[in-house]
Amino acid sequence: MSYQREETSRAPRNDRDPTRGDRYRAYDDNSKVRNREDRTAGPSSRGESRRFRDSPYERREYQERGREREQERDRDPKYERREYQERDRERERERDRERYDKTREGRYEDRSSRHQRRSASPRSRSSRPRSSSGDRSPKPEKAKPNFAQSGLLAAETNTVKAADGTSTVLKYNEPPEARKPTLSWRLYVFKGSEQVELLHIQRQSAYLIGRDRLVADISMDHPSCSKQHAAIQYRYVQEKGESKGAVKPFIIDLESTNGTLVNDEKIPAARFYELRAGDVIKFGLSTREYVLLNEEAAS
Repeated sequence: MSYQREETSRAPRNDRDPTRGDRYRAYDDNSKVRNREDRTAGPSSRGESRRFRDSPYERREYQERGREREQERDRDPKYERREYQERDRERERERDRERYDKTREGRYEDRSSRHQRRSASPRSRSSRPRSSSGDRSPKPEKAKPNFAQSGLLAAETNTVKAADGTSTVLKYNEPPEARKPTLSWRLYVFKGSEQVELLHIQRQSAYLIGRDRLVADISMDHPSCSKQHAAIQYRYVQEKGESKGAVKPFIIDLESTNGTLVNDEKIPAARFYELRAGDVIKFGLSTREYVLLNEEAAS
């Protein structure tokens, strides 16, 4: 049994609905136009420009949105800071103007008062109370030149240098009336009741006594004596009522620590004290006694 397929002729789709293609074309054209309008509408939603042109209600709504945006911008802290800064600047300008005005007024008052003082008569000046000395601080006086002796030259000339490089400044200088003695004076040194030494002190005008052997003429070893303790000086003295003078022995204490004794009495420091034959001299706390005698008294 054979089956035969019936072939039926099918008509094209366009033939079925002849207006269908035209409708598709019109739809495509309208969509292109809408896309162009949406692109040119700006930041608003699609189709808003058309509604904005078409309805007045949408126009009002757009205006209200713009106002809300402006209010939000006003609420922005950056915008508020700008306003605050501008206000501060205005306040500072007003303060500067006030200060300038005050200083200007003060200068004007000072000038007017000076002008009044200059134009015042001598009577009015005398009638004004004088300012007390306590109101104005005294001006410091300029230092006057000092022409007194500094002692540097004397220290340079009185410096004694040793072989090892050390130097000692002499505390004593002989006076202009210094003379060599005409009599032969001697110092008898006793320790207790025993004579220890005999010193001849007539060869020069002065004898320095102390522990410093570099400069001392009569050296001492007791620790209570100073390095430059005292000096025996022969001076030419002319007494009143006498035409001729005489050379006499004197002793001077060079401001020693423990002082000098003559006949068990402490003599003043830095002053000449006259010695006589038979005087007993002690230096410091030493127990040694120095008896002063000359050739006449010894004989």
